Amino acid sequence: MSAMFRPANYRDVGEILGLWFDVSPIPAGRLLRGGRFDPMTTASDLGSPGTILNLRRGPDPGHLTGVNHVHVAADDDVENYDTRQRRVRTWLGKALSVLATPALAWPVYVHCTSGRDRTGVVIAAALLAIDVPRRVVAEEYTLSDGADPIAIERAIDGILEWLPSAEIDRTRLRVALTSGATT
Repeated sequence: MSAMFRPANYRDVGEILGLWFDVSPIPAGRLLRGGRFDPMTTASDLGSPGTILNLRRGPDPGHLTGVNHVHVAADDDVENYDTRQRRVRTWLGKALSVLATPALAWPVYVHCTSGRDRTGVVIAAALLAIDVPRRVVAEEYTLSDGADPIAIERAIDGILEWLPSAEIDRTRLRVALTSGATT
C-alpha cells in the first residue's frame, strides 16, 4: 500500500483485537475495515481482500480486479446507530449473513465512506455475535477518527437486544470469522 494513502479508519480487526486479547478471536488479515478506497490502484494496496462488502448507498468503483464485490446498502435516511429500528436490524442481518456465507472469499474488507459509522455498527454487530465483550467492541470502535462513544453504546444496546432473535446463523458466522484462529 502506498505510504501516502490509506482509507480513512483502515485497520485489520483481528490484529487490533490483539490489544485486548493474548490471542485474537479473529485471525490477523481475515477481517479488514475502513473507508472508501477509490484512489487505491490494486487490491494488494487494500490488504488483498477476496471480498469487499460495501455498505454505502452507491456502488464501488470497479477498478480493483480479482475481488468479489457485495453491496449491502444502508438507507441514507435511517440513523444506523439506532439498532432498535427494524430497518436497521434488517440491514445488519443482511450484512452479517454475507459474512456468514460459507463460500465467501476471504479476507473481507468492510467499508462505508468514512469507515466509521455504518462500518462501525456492522463490525460491532459481528463482534458481539461471536461473543467479543461489549467493552472491547466499544473500544475497538473508538479507534476510528470522529468516533462517537455515546452513539456506539446506544447501538450496542440495540444489537444485544436483537441478537438472540436475529435470523442469522451465529455458529456459521463464528466459524467464518474465526477460521484459522487458535483459540
